[in-house]
Amino acid sequence: MNTQELIITWATPVFFLLIGIELLVAKLRGRRAYASGDAVSSIGLGVISQIVGVFSKLLTLGIYAWCVQHLALFTLPADSLWVWAGALLMYDFCYYWLHRCGHEVNILWAAHVVHHQSEHYNLSTALRQTGSGVLLGWLFYLPMALLGVPLKVFVVVALIDLLYQFWVHTEQIGRLGWFDRVFCSPSNHRAHHAVNDRYLDRNYGGILIVWDRLFGSFVEEDDNDPPVYGTRAPLRSWNPLWANAEVYWHTAIDAWHAQRWRDKLLVWLKPPGWRPADVAARFPKPAFAMPCARFDPPLSSAVKFYVLLQFALLLAMATQFLGMAGTASLPTLLAYAAYLVAGLCVLGALMEGRHWAWWVESLRALATALVPLLSSQWFGISHLDGHIALAMTAVFGLSALALPWLHQSSRFTGLASAAN
Repeated sequence: MNTQELIITWATPVFFLLIGIELLVAKLRGRRAYASGDAVSSIGLGVISQIVGVFSKLLTLGIYAWCVQHLALFTLPADSLWVWAGALLMYDFCYYWLHRCGHEVNILWAAHVVHHQSEHYNLSTALRQTGSGVLLGWLFYLPMALLGVPLKVFVVVALIDLLYQFWVHTEQIGRLGWFDRVFCSPSNHRAHHAVNDRYLDRNYGGILIVWDRLFGSFVEEDDNDPPVYGTRAPLRSWNPLWANAEVYWHTAIDAWHAQRWRDKLLVWLKPPGWRPADVAARFPKPAFAMPCARFDPPLSSAVKFYVLLQFALLLAMATQFLGMAGTASLPTLLAYAAYLVAGLCVLGALMEGRHWAWWVESLRALATALVPLLSSQWFGISHLDGHIALAMTAVFGLSALALPWLHQSSRFTGLASAAN
């Protein structure tokens, strides 16, 4: 069973169960832990990250497997407990340096920034993952391949390290005493996600916070300075493609405007926020200041319900996509991936109040209703069950019919918000 199949079969339902528990606990405490737009955006970015993973296995795992086979200094047994324990420790060490460099090198920050864009801090933030981290992230784990850690062991310890980090993304768990001094914990990771001067670029550990204590990057959460979440250049958008491209785009523009060739390179390698002097002088940007108003465009209850319903359907389709990744043809996977990403982009535009998105969503709903009804197929699934085809037609057909009324509801909400 590969990593994605494992996530599909048990990890994903557990994630959403824990999100539900967090919502309930926050409600009982009288706190607002979630905003619908932010949660949809974060989970949608996680879906796109998983979609990218389907097409990037050759890069992320293929290179590692080749290095283990041809360059490894040792041959380590995959059935040794010590190999597994050592591999998990080493993976967490490598992750620390990838994570730290992701905050200190702009081209790596361009990928990692996605995880920090949420202005809320909850379990959905943990699912907010980059789609471009595969481009360079694999480099940091090559030492494990050179030491001969088997591919199977590498994949499993990587999954353990990733799954561990899910639960620390919450404000509902306070200090944990001695645990906070050794392990990455909710308190430690809240500080990591904060933009306050005190917390900026600290606490990079994945499982162990000991790495931060050893290398001078640890800071303790201070109740007198509550964490403020997000980035110092707020995204202010629910568009998942822009979320992934934002820093790359702004960096490319600065590189284009830089007069010296040296600066055109350095703008990618320097820490985030660094700009060549000539570029900063000609194209100044406003300085960061707190407090930061959260991005939260108003939505009517009807539009919010519609977006959440369509998002749930897209999640079900994404699960289906990941399940068929090992058997479907490449054109089918590419087409399905394009459909899913386009759907997430349109829902993001609806939540931003973009009027053009209603027309695009109408076309998407109509196409999703008619294709299974007329062809009994859905992206490579031949002879689609008649009941499923009728259900898809009914749901998306009714969605298309409801869109004009929802559009009016959205316009009314926007006008009322502007008047206030």
